[in-house]
Amino acid sequence: MKAVVCTQYGSPSVLQIQEVAKPTPKDDEILVRVRCATVTPSDCAFRKGDPFIVKLIYGLNKPRLSTQGVEFCGDVEAVGSGVTRFKVGDAVVGMSPDTFGAHAEYITLSQDKAIITKPDALPYAETLAIFEGTATALIFIRDVAKVQVGQSVLVNGASGSVGIYAVQLAKHFGARVTGVCSGANVALVKSAGADAVIDYTQTDFTKGAERYDVIFDAVGKRSYGECKGILKPNGVYMTTVPTLGIVFDMLFSLLGKGKKAKFATAGLMQSPATFASIKALIEEGALRAMIDRTYPMSQVVEAHTYVDTGRKKGNVILTMTEA
Repeated sequence: MKAVVCTQYGSPSVLQIQEVAKPTPKDDEILVRVRCATVTPSDCAFRKGDPFIVKLIYGLNKPRLSTQGVEFCGDVEAVGSGVTRFKVGDAVVGMSPDTFGAHAEYITLSQDKAIITKPDALPYAETLAIFEGTATALIFIRDVAKVQVGQSVLVNGASGSVGIYAVQLAKHFGARVTGVCSGANVALVKSAGADAVIDYTQTDFTKGAERYDVIFDAVGKRSYGECKGILKPNGVYMTTVPTLGIVFDMLFSLLGKGKKAKFATAGLMQSPATFASIKALIEEGALRAMIDRTYPMSQVVEAHTYVDTGRKKGNVILTMTEA
């Protein structure tokens, strides 16, 4: 089978499409023929080995996991002898944050991991787009911040693949939402449900007069120190980027009362229960897909190059077969 292989850290040019062995499912695993996967800032970070914590986890000198990709959507082609949750022919959406491997024509995954049958009404790519961004956003908005009706939430990076779904989720949970993005994406963020949108190229939101219960930096561009002044007395700052700075901020803020800085390893916290919640939200009509660009696997270098610009809107999809 064909797979995107990364054997060294570096620019998108280090990615190669190679023929590798097709995996065989173990007793508790399913074999999925991948129709599409996502290319995210996290994929780019794993490719670059930046921030440095990536190398500490995934290999100091070179990537320990050579086949990249975490989120995927496809069809079950084979099941192990102990599998009870899925059957051959099921259309599924899933994540493989601990072993990667989604940027390939086939992937194996334990039936107990974050994987679920996809909603019948949605195409593969739209299903994948919603699950990819929402899986992270839900952990932060619902589980870490516990956003409530009437709270004020600011999402920095509101037009990205996590931020655009964080806006939709915060609105669904009854918050007043302010999105921060570039002027070119204001209409997109408003269409996702934001009550107000700040163009960061014109206004520094950290200098504004409004105070927020929750600030979610979905792109890791503004620190807790920069945002602390516009948090309410018991407000929560969250970021998706695992830097040493956020670790120190979390520890320091835990020592006192009031404002808190928080980070969560959202990818590693995914479960069938989280995916069931996302599927229910889709079926309620609470979420809609925001796909920016779609690339065939043969153009994976171009996909990474585009995501590296930091200007993508919503999701970037990589297709392995027609989706």
